[in-house]
Amino acid sequence: MRERESMPYDVVIVGGGPAGLAAAIRLKQLAAERSAEISVCVLEKGSEIGAHILSGAVVDPRALDELLPEWRTMGCPMADVPVTENHHWVLTGSGKHEMPHAMMPPFMNNKGTYTGSLGNLCRWLAEQAEGLGVEIFPGFAAAEVLFNEDGSVKGVATGDMGVARDGTHKPDYQPGLELHARYTFFAEGVRGHLTKELKRIFDLEADCQPQVYGIGLKELWDIDPAKHVPGRVIHTQGWPLDDAWGGGFLYHQANGQVALGFVVALSYKNPHLSPFQEFQRWKTHPAIRAILEGGKRVSYGARAINEGGWQSVPRLVFPGGALIGCSAGFVNVPRIKGSHTAMKSGMLAAEAAFDAIAAERAADELTAYPETLNASWIATELKMVRNVEPAVSKFGGTVGTLVAGTDMWMRYLKIGLPFTFRHKPDHEKLWQANQCPKIDYPKPDGVFSFDRLSSVFLSNTNHEEDQPVHLTLKDPDIPIQHNLPLYDEPAQRYCPAGVYEVVGLEEGNPRFQINAQNCVHCKTCDIKDPTQNINWVVPEGGGGPNYPNM
Repeated sequence: MRERESMPYDVVIVGGGPAGLAAAIRLKQLAAERSAEISVCVLEKGSEIGAHILSGAVVDPRALDELLPEWRTMGCPMADVPVTENHHWVLTGSGKHEMPHAMMPPFMNNKGTYTGSLGNLCRWLAEQAEGLGVEIFPGFAAAEVLFNEDGSVKGVATGDMGVARDGTHKPDYQPGLELHARYTFFAEGVRGHLTKELKRIFDLEADCQPQVYGIGLKELWDIDPAKHVPGRVIHTQGWPLDDAWGGGFLYHQANGQVALGFVVALSYKNPHLSPFQEFQRWKTHPAIRAILEGGKRVSYGARAINEGGWQSVPRLVFPGGALIGCSAGFVNVPRIKGSHTAMKSGMLAAEAAFDAIAAERAADELTAYPETLNASWIATELKMVRNVEPAVSKFGGTVGTLVAGTDMWMRYLKIGLPFTFRHKPDHEKLWQANQCPKIDYPKPDGVFSFDRLSSVFLSNTNHEEDQPVHLTLKDPDIPIQHNLPLYDEPAQRYCPAGVYEVVGLEEGNPRFQINAQNCVHCKTCDIKDPTQNINWVVPEGGGGPNYPNM
């Protein structure tokens, strides 16, 4: 058996999203400013930078302005479509009401923002990083955290390639590569599997609220040019959700396309609810249907979203490493934005690491990172909205929106409510199936609504079929013996890709089937399973979705 080779760097960054790339660029900028040398490597599990990136997206350029002030004239694709209109609709079963912007605090508007593909922005950021000397390795999934003898993080190891499902080595087997670093940044995005281990090992969540999540489902459509208004941004709440919380978005982006999607908070109670089906139903609303009529769906994807806010941010540093971006959870939930805060967190971590390396410190805790972050506009922004998600979760859509809006206004006027609402983990919120009404979802019409398998096809998802299943069960008996009788096995419905099925029910011999090749890496199963029995681990590098411009 061949031993793993190792490569040394000053900083290794796990994840080629906005946070990881911003950190890499900032490290190289600092080295150039101070005539120093620093080696930086970015690992990306997708087949290319941007392949696994999915977001609405309406981007606040604040962090981008700080990182690359001339980005608008440097060919950045995000500069193509500034936001020109902002609408918020409250949907009923057959109509809509426009919510006046005067009801919302000024920081909630989208003035000065841009709409476009976050994946394409990351591709452009990767070009800037490589131009500065950053080494980027797409298709290499970080599978294991490495530790020094004193317990500090030493780096990561990529997964072995060419391993068969039964664990044997195929002819093209290659052992993983070890990447050693003075500091390792974990920028895996939401519910990263290595981040989850680091939180456990270093007890990083001892002093914060549990993280809570939503699932976001997205499609790209080519629409009738006569209906396309570049820069028009629409958000919706209300129908079709009942006791669950969430809403839709529809952004008019470049090239005659609209990005549309639906977010469902994973705090929902009814195990019969299907976020995917709610999304398909939302598209049939007369106001949404009118925009899509005559158009064509061209892409699909799904991703979990951090919704816990400021009170759910864990301890950010540990010996030898740091959490940045959505690995830590810096999403501004009511603004539906997290890219700018993710980038800024990466920049602040980079500055702390550069100073530590320049001072010849190694593997200590980068205490300057959380200190500067707590004094930054990230903290100011997230503290302002920290009661929004828990208020809606606690009081429901109508009353919760009023409570959240009142709290935001009071904080804007610097007379905020004297408390912060608490969270309860999403997997604990599910009620038993016999306590909840079944939901009768209409069959897809193939014009506005579609099934999951045809949707997954549009995500370009691919995994090597003969590889170990990356959706692991701690106890293989729980799905049929526990989840099926109590919750009608909700994995059949909360997964947006048709990964989980219960087969053999009619024959009286039910069996839990995992179609891992369908997985779009959304992480919903890892979050919502009521017994936390499903553990998402990284598949072979390069597997998963291949989003062209999501």
